[in-house]
Amino acid sequence: MTRRSAPSAARNREPILAVLRETLPREGTVLELAAGSGEHARWYAEAFAGLRWIASDRDPGAIASIEAWRQGATPNLEPARLLDVRSEDWGVGTIDAILCINMIHIAPWPVGEAMLEGAARHLNSNGALFLYGPYKRGGAHTAPSNETFDQWLKSQDPEYGVRDLEAVLARAERAGLALDRIVEMPANNLSVVLRRRDLAPAR
Repeated sequence: MTRRSAPSAARNREPILAVLRETLPREGTVLELAAGSGEHARWYAEAFAGLRWIASDRDPGAIASIEAWRQGATPNLEPARLLDVRSEDWGVGTIDAILCINMIHIAPWPVGEAMLEGAARHLNSNGALFLYGPYKRGGAHTAPSNETFDQWLKSQDPEYGVRDLEAVLARAERAGLALDRIVEMPANNLSVVLRRRDLAPAR
C-alpha cells in the first residue's frame, strides 16, 4: 500500500491539535470524515490514546493510504472505513465527536449539507462536530489568498468553492447543531466547533 502525503496536513496539524485538546472528550469514539491521506488520523489517534479513532473517506485510494499510515500506529486507530456522507446510515452508531477537515469547500454544497445532517444524526447529545478550512465572512473573502484559492477551486469544478460561514451555520442550525465557538487559525483558516442539541427544530 502507498502512503499519500499532503503538505498542508503537516503544516496545520499542531494548530488543529491545540483546538482539539479543548474540544474532544477524554474517552469515546471519534469519526474523521474525508480523512484523505490518513496522516491526521495517525497523529491524532496517537495524541488521544483514550479515544477510539475511526478514519473514513469515500475514495478507495484514500482508504489504502490511511491503511498504510495505520501500519505501526497505536491500536486505538481502527481500520479505515469507506464512507459517503450522503448515506443515510454511516455505519458507526452513535459517536462522541466528528472531524471534517478541508472537505466542505472541495465538495458540492449538497454534500456539505448531507455531512451536517449526518453529523446531527450520529452524534451523542452535546457531541462535537469540528470543521476546519477557509470560509467567507459576511459574504466576503477574509484574505486575497482565499479568493485566489476559491477561483482555483471553481476552475476544477463549478460546484466547489469557499463557503459562506453564515450559510454553513444556518444550515447546521436547521440540522440540529448549535455553534460552540470559532477559532482563528493560521493561513486564514477557521476552526468551527458545533454541538448537537438535544432537540432539533422542526423542519
